[in-house]
Amino acid sequence: MKLRTLALAVAAAAALALPGSMAEATKVKGEVTNFDFSFQGPFGSYDRNQLQRGLQVYHEACAACHGLSYVAFRTLSDPNGPELPDDQMRAFADMYEVWDPQLRDWRPAEGNDHFPESQFEGAPDLSLMTKARAGFSGPYGLGINQLLKGIGGPEYVASFLLGYTGEEDFQAGALFYENRAYGGWVSMAPVLFDGMIEYADGTPATEEQMALDVAAFLTWTAEPKMMERKNAGFVGIVILAVLGSLLYLTNKQIWAPVKRKAKES
Repeated sequence: MKLRTLALAVAAAAALALPGSMAEATKVKGEVTNFDFSFQGPFGSYDRNQLQRGLQVYHEACAACHGLSYVAFRTLSDPNGPELPDDQMRAFADMYEVWDPQLRDWRPAEGNDHFPESQFEGAPDLSLMTKARAGFSGPYGLGINQLLKGIGGPEYVASFLLGYTGEEDFQAGALFYENRAYGGWVSMAPVLFDGMIEYADGTPATEEQMALDVAAFLTWTAEPKMMERKNAGFVGIVILAVLGSLLYLTNKQIWAPVKRKAKES
């Protein structure tokens, strides 16, 4: 990995969930923007190109500190995901090293291996980050608005990455940074800057574009089967609607003679 990328990532001390427990993580009081993502709503789906760009952002800007320990490299080739060709997936995995207990040594990762864990104490694993942040009280609250308009985990992640005000402060001998989305001071320095990444597909790497892309990718890591669940739910609703209609018509036909006799009498 490039030295510049490592330096940027090491400077990010992972305050996406700092401080406090996961219960506190759902009580965000900061400013969260309602970004539009392709996978929102009951009929939304992942954008493969965006997931591939988000993977690149994670690899170049986040991986030196933050892990994805629940994600296997082979899933990068799964349908409705980044859908990397098998040879590209294996080449990508080969850039990481994992500990092999049988060899008692480090070796290049393979498809069945998982992404390494977080490399620094206090740096949260990002595999389930968007799930951990999905229940906060955003601008539209919870319930049906959150289903239709978003304001969940990916919105928070993108807002957090874009929420630095530029203000800094020393507290207890450590440097902290003001973040609007968090609603206070965090120890993680800004990590995204315009043009810091050269996207493979030629998309301009603006700060907002990178934040949205990595937020979408982290949503996929937390919800890799979202599309399958949506499809299953849609099929289930259709089946229930058909069964409901059949039951209604059957009920009418069964009771029709009884109702006619009742009217005649």
